[in-house]
Amino acid sequence: MKTSALTIRLDPDLERQLARIARRTGRSRSEVVREALRRQLALAQFEDLRRRIMPLAEARGYLTDEDVFRDVS
Repeated sequence: MKTSALTIRLDPDLERQLARIARRTGRSRSEVVREALRRQLALAQFEDLRRRIMPLAEARGYLTDEDVFRDVS
């Protein structure tokens, strides 16, 4: 797997939090950041898909999550 490096700037408080969670979990700072980035990107993708699908869902009467759950349960 080919990887690339990314340099970011962290304020001191964020740096301390990152170092603390890395120590507590026994992972490297890079591993913690990669996992956080994966989660953030997944959330952004979900929000984008939801935003694009909502007009179609609303046109079919799905206005809330409960509407969807009702029909798929």
